[in-house]
Amino acid sequence: MLKVGLLGAGRIGQVHAVNVAGNARSTLVAVSDVYTPAAEKLAAQFDAQSRSSEEILNDPDIDAVLIATSTDTHSGLIEAATAAGKTVLCEKPVDLSLERAKACLAVASKTGNPVMIGFNRRFDPSFAALKASSLNGEIGKSELLSLTSFDPAPPPVSYVKVSGGLFRDMMIHDFDMANFLMGERPVAVRAVGSSIVDPEIGEAGDVDTAVVTMTYEDGRIAVIKNSRRAVYGYDQRIELLGAEGLLQAQNMLENTVVKSTVAGVISAKPTHFFLERYMPAYAAEWEAFVSAAIEGTEMPVTLEDGIAALAMAEAATESARTGQAVTIAY
Repeated sequence: MLKVGLLGAGRIGQVHAVNVAGNARSTLVAVSDVYTPAAEKLAAQFDAQSRSSEEILNDPDIDAVLIATSTDTHSGLIEAATAAGKTVLCEKPVDLSLERAKACLAVASKTGNPVMIGFNRRFDPSFAALKASSLNGEIGKSELLSLTSFDPAPPPVSYVKVSGGLFRDMMIHDFDMANFLMGERPVAVRAVGSSIVDPEIGEAGDVDTAVVTMTYEDGRIAVIKNSRRAVYGYDQRIELLGAEGLLQAQNMLENTVVKSTVAGVISAKPTHFFLERYMPAYAAEWEAFVSAAIEGTEMPVTLEDGIAALAMAEAATESARTGQAVTIAY
């Protein structure tokens, strides 16, 4: 039984708490948060203790730490947790700074304690099935990847100001998914971004609509499209073209009813947001982490994977700023 301490009792921390407590091989023993009442409330739901992060990290009976705090704390907590002998699952991204993330890797690697980065979309059943089909050679060699990720509405500007920007906060999932599906990292990126959904996002120095084109050493191409506004729901699609065919992962809909009449064919909208869309992925992600932690196998998403996605995000940010293609510095 893996004894787990949860750092962060916000929205994503609450998602993780459900999965930790619901897994047959893990138990939630303690929760911390900068806002103590939030930690107390979440801990009480699962018969856990509300404790400080320091107390959780220093408790030798706690085997693993799940970091679901604000991004600017991730690197420091990864370093502290691995130094304390914990196995770590940390939400994306590793840090807002690539340089700081690389420093974190250097520190954490010396401890020998494993770290997994929370790119939950790798564990989505449909995306995982698409990856398996590609690996099985069902469409031959992959040549062109298209990733679509549209949010139903933009986040508050107060969040945008501390998020690190769309490329580091939102598109970073797609950068990791591209690495996962293509089996290698791109060498260069060209990005364009605009603030057309909410002018305040532009005033805060970010974009809300962006397209990125990535090129690989062998000439393959990946295209990512992000928007902070899709009025019809949470749009998450993948299309992978290969030498011998096409693989597609479509949206998850609110229901599967289709009405066909003389007026036309109507189906349900996509699920509203990530909590509805990716709950099975979060559960599968946690199960994968527990298995690796207990069995001593390599984490399915490593700290190096997190740094690679962050390097791609930084390159895309620079490309959008300059209008030029940028070689990615991993």
